[in-house]
Amino acid sequence: MRARRLIAAASVAALGVLSLAACGKSAPNVAAYVGDATYSVDRVDAIYDDLQAKYGEAVRQEAGQAGATPEPEQLRSAVTRQDVVNLLVSLELGKRVAASKNLQVPDEVTPQQLEQNLRVPASTEYAKLWGEWIDLLQVLNQQLPPAELSDDSMMAVYQAIAKTGAIQGGLSVADVRRAFGDGGFVRAATALSTALEDEAGRADVSINPRYRAVGVPSVVSTGQSLVFYSLPYINEEGPVTDISTPEPATSSAAPEAEGTAS
Repeated sequence: MRARRLIAAASVAALGVLSLAACGKSAPNVAAYVGDATYSVDRVDAIYDDLQAKYGEAVRQEAGQAGATPEPEQLRSAVTRQDVVNLLVSLELGKRVAASKNLQVPDEVTPQQLEQNLRVPASTEYAKLWGEWIDLLQVLNQQLPPAELSDDSMMAVYQAIAKTGAIQGGLSVADVRRAFGDGGFVRAATALSTALEDEAGRADVSINPRYRAVGVPSVVSTGQSLVFYSLPYINEEGPVTDISTPEPATSSAAPEAEGTAS
């Protein structure tokens, strides 16, 4: 995949938010508070369990058609409960930002459009929430002025994408800058991060400690497929400080000048 072809369908951000215990909101059955909106642990579990059940059934059916029997681990989606919390919190904050700017969000992206690349059945609530989230992000990305492109923000986005295996790991800052070109989707990511961070402060966001490392979901297009990823926690000082360096690719080939990545 040529890294220059990473064109943002939706950018990425992450939120510095308070834990429940830090501000008196400590109900153990609540996953997150966003202003007057409350997301229960039960709802997170319901979205997650629905996803896993439908994913497992889809894998069984596909394997059965091929005369195969899937291994138990193949019946589990890579989606986590943290991913569910990330999506719920980000959607609520994004809606608040859009409302404050009087932005209209069209209903364009369907779960069916995301099913293959998201690797989640379209009938799940998780896939439906992703469709809603991408609709919202497309509007916000068009309206928020792009931020400056720093090495830290660029490398944070790069490392998050590298963890998915969609781009070669272990590249230097100079290599990544060449690969990302003008870094438009990183600029959008930083602008979105700032907007959601500010809204989180206004909305008095509080997160259950078990979901403390809230990251905002993201998706980029390679031109042939979509890559879904998320950055972990970004503190108020700015760039990610909690992303481990990805393992170098097994190939010893150096990236091409245009930024060819595996």
